[in-house]
This record gives sequence, structure tokens and C-alpha cells, in this order.
Amino acid sequence: MTESKWKIYDEQIKEVLQQNENLTDVDVAKKLLNTDLTTKESLDVCTFRTYIRRNRNRILDKHEGIYNATDSLDVPNTSVKHMWLKDKEKSIFVKNPNYQEQTAEVKEIDFLSIFKDKITPIKVNTDFRTLATPYLFDRAVFTDVHVGMDVNKDGYSLYDGVWNEEELNKRLDIFVNEIIRKQKSNTLFLNDLGDFMDGWDGLTTRGGHKLPQNMDNQKAFDVGLQFKIKTIDALVNYYEKIKVVNICNDNHAGSFGYIVNSAFKTYIELKYPDNVEIINQRKFIDHYIIDNYCFILTHGKDDKSLKFGFKPQLDAPQIEKIKNYIDEYKLHQYKVEFSKGDSHQLLLDFTTSNNFEYQNFGAFSPPSDWVKTNFKNTKSSFTILHYEKEQKTINNYIF
Repeated sequence: MTESKWKIYDEQIKEVLQQNENLTDVDVAKKLLNTDLTTKESLDVCTFRTYIRRNRNRILDKHEGIYNATDSLDVPNTSVKHMWLKDKEKSIFVKNPNYQEQTAEVKEIDFLSIFKDKITPIKVNTDFRTLATPYLFDRAVFTDVHVGMDVNKDGYSLYDGVWNEEELNKRLDIFVNEIIRKQKSNTLFLNDLGDFMDGWDGLTTRGGHKLPQNMDNQKAFDVGLQFKIKTIDALVNYYEKIKVVNICNDNHAGSFGYIVNSAFKTYIELKYPDNVEIINQRKFIDHYIIDNYCFILTHGKDDKSLKFGFKPQLDAPQIEKIKNYIDEYKLHQYKVEFSKGDSHQLLLDFTTSNNFEYQNFGAFSPPSDWVKTNFKNTKSSFTILHYEKEQKTINNYIF
């Protein structure tokens, strides 16, 4: 490959960056060329800026060998995960610390334009039976459905298990029938606490290890969307008002989960405009007020930033983080419940904090092979709650 004409500036580039490594590539180029022209106004500034960007780490002697190798092949340094360096005297395997995982981006889709002329709004029967109870509203919580996950892909899992479309729909029938059977009010607050989809292209949101899956993206989308629609179709004739919150900032479903829930929201709100409200929560943490209760909802782990999510059991830093949230939004006058998924454990903590309840809800899906191997064959569940002015009753269903 022909040597760049800008290589003679390497020592000057190094000297400038050692004085201020935060300078942008274009600032360094303009400084050394003694010009105020922009990259659009000067071809030299443009090409010199590109040279500095490509060679900054090499010039500063950061992993110089790796940069030299990728530069000689004229490939981006961040696109090479590892390499073999071989000659007559040695053979060296090198991991590239600058490698950046390339993940497919799931873009937003305008489902309203797709559905609006194809769905006729349905007038739901409003002749609801009178429920002579003190209950203000019902609440149903499920999390970690992991649509598409394969729990025993090669048949040699430590514990047997099945998680496919058929098993998912069996559990859906149990879920809606239990809600109806235990109904105590005319209002339902329905919470999906995240990781609804197992992952786009068999990857988590952070592009980690490959996930064993038994559905491609298209099949998983269809199955997940039908699950959501069937849930509302089964419940809408029993409740005057249904409010749904779907968490879309998590570590497995991420943008894929948002796309499924976006289609679900558009379809259902066109179909039942007077009865169903759907919120797709894109914040890592958000809160909702119903009567004198405040529900702070999160998956527990976000899509990109948190190295460690909320733990199953409270510790001092977590208590402080939740108290700060309550202070920031002035939620002290409410009965606060902090609800999360992610841990696949059903642990409801009413007493560690005097300011809020800490609720870990169990996974709707069975445990993955990784969980079974590293921990144990955990139980699956969902939870139905019924709220009075000062008290509530809790029903945990264990599969």
C-alpha cells in the first residue's frame, strides 16, 4: 500500500496530542496546516483529518502492532476481532482490544400507516357486573417471557425443558384465566417488566454471546405479537379499563421488544379505543400513579449502560438510588412499590426499606440452559395483585 503523504507529520501530531489528547482530529489538522479552513473548504484539511483519525492510536503508541497490521490490509481497526501474526520464527494469536461488535439496528416502523385502514374499532360491552368489593383496581405482572429462547437446543441440557410457541400459549391461557377467575374490580393494570423477546439475531442488546434460539426474527415477532393481542382480546370483555405498561429498555429484547410492542400498541388502541391504554416505557426507570399508589417500574438491567443491574436483594447503594428517585419526583405521599424483573426470582421485600416495597417478579419463561447449568432449575411464575385503599392481596401462580 502506498505510504501516505501525511506520514511525515507523525512526530508533530504526536507532540500536539501529547499536549492535549482531547483535541479533535480536524483541530489537529488545522493547527498543523496553520489554517482556519474547514474540511468542506480544503481537501488537504479533509484528507489530513482522515489520516489522523486512522492513525491516532498508532502515533500515540496505543496497540501499535495491531494498528500497523490492520492498516497494511487497509481495513478498519475496529472491525477486526483477532488475528494470527505468523512468520518463519513465530505464530502469535492476538486479540484486538479496539474491536467493536457490529450489531444489526432495528429501526422504528410506522405501524399506524399499516393498520389504520384495516382495523374496525370494536365497541366493547359496557354492561359490566357490579363488583361489591372495596378493591380499587387489579394488577397483573409478568416478566422475562423470552420469546424464541431454546432451553434445550442440543438435547443435552442439565435439566429437561421445553419453551416454544405451544408451551407459551398454554401458559398464556393459564395467565388470562387466573386474572379473570380472581377479578375483584373493573380496572386492570397490566405490567410486562421486560425481556419479552429473547434477542434479535440471537444476540442480547449488547451484542454478547450467541443465544440458543428456536425461532428466527420473523417467527419470533409473529409469536410475540400474537401473545400480546390474545391477552387483551381475552380480557377486554371483563374490564372496563385496561392500562398496559410494557418495558422496552432491557438487556435481551431491546429494540426488538419495542418494535413488537409498538405494533401491539397501534393495533390494540385502534381496535379498542375506549377501553385500552398502552404505554411502551423506553426509560430505564419510570413511574405511574394509580389512586394513592405509585409504581416505579424497571426491568432491572438496561440495554447498554449498566454493568450491574438491580440485585434480587436490596443493598445500601440500591436503597439510596431508589430513595433519590422518590425524592427527585416528590413521591413521598404515595405507597411506593419498586417493581423489577431480570433476576428470574420471585422475591417480594416489604420491610428492608420504610420508603418503598422492593418487588422482584418471577420469570414467565422456564430457565435457560445457561441458568440451569450455572445456578439451578428455577421456577416460573406470574403475579396477580388486588388493591384496596390501604391494603392489597397477592396471588403468585407458580408453573
